[in-house]
Amino acid sequence: MFSAKRNSNETLNKINSGKGKSIAMIAVVIVILLVLLSGSYYSIQEEEQAVVCTFGSPKAVTTPGLHFKIPFIQTVTKVNTTIQGFSIGYHSTGEEADALMITSDYNFIFVDFYAEYRVTDPVKALYASQDPELVLKNIAQNCIRTTIGSYSVDSVLTTGKNEIQSNIKQMILDKLENYDIGIQLVNITIQDATPPTTEVENAFKEVETAKQGKETALNNANKYRNEQIPGAEAEADKILQDAEATKQERINEANGQVARFNSMYQEYVKYPDVTKKRMFYEAMEDVLPEIKVIIQGKDGSTNTILPLDSFVSENASDNAFSQSTTDQETNTEEN
Repeated sequence: MFSAKRNSNETLNKINSGKGKSIAMIAVVIVILLVLLSGSYYSIQEEEQAVVCTFGSPKAVTTPGLHFKIPFIQTVTKVNTTIQGFSIGYHSTGEEADALMITSDYNFIFVDFYAEYRVTDPVKALYASQDPELVLKNIAQNCIRTTIGSYSVDSVLTTGKNEIQSNIKQMILDKLENYDIGIQLVNITIQDATPPTTEVENAFKEVETAKQGKETALNNANKYRNEQIPGAEAEADKILQDAEATKQERINEANGQVARFNSMYQEYVKYPDVTKKRMFYEAMEDVLPEIKVIIQGKDGSTNTILPLDSFVSENASDNAFSQSTTDQETNTEEN
């Protein structure tokens, strides 16, 4: 009886032991499945790109969203593709030596720059160099010192900043194209430029103030010129118009005098003596205005010599005057 109970307990223990092992196996399988599932997908944000490496062969994934991968075979590295930046100069390292540069006229100057870049090829950014940002920084420092060394200290501090920035940017872009490390320069700007001593800095500030004063004076002069030119042009147009009117008036007057002379000449050709006398009487009338000359004949008839009627008259008046003059001459001869 005791033997039967013992066998029964052993059987129950074996069953319970088998169930425990099964549960443990199931738990292990579930954990493995969870690990596999959790490692079989990844997500990419809008500002990211991913590099999936399969047996050492990288491939870029640029589409945002959820993606799947093979666990333990494929590895995923995410790359930030937003615009990033770093400082070059004193403010980036705290050491003046990084910002101290020499210009073409052998002056020393402190210059701080800020460079902005972004990743254009995530595969090259990860595998073409160990630290692409450091490579870009070294290239930028070289280009900055080369460019600053070709400008005078006055240009760096005042008028040449835009041109310097443009030249440095183009030089860096050319070198990055040759290195081909998967990043691109977006922009580089001068943050600050100061002389090494306070006295020199104050002197350059005075120069800058003087240049601004010069620009202000030029602007005011141009403004005054632009205000005066329209009035002067209008006055010139008025003078020209008045001159043209005077010219036309004199031409018309001359034409009238020519026409009057031609008319007188035609009458002179017809009656030379009469015309001479008439011209004499007209001259006397001009010399002695308001004078009246009346000739009385023996028969008591009178003829008014002055004032005369208009010389240029109709043919009937001229004929009457000619006839009157002829009669006068006849009476005179008879007397």
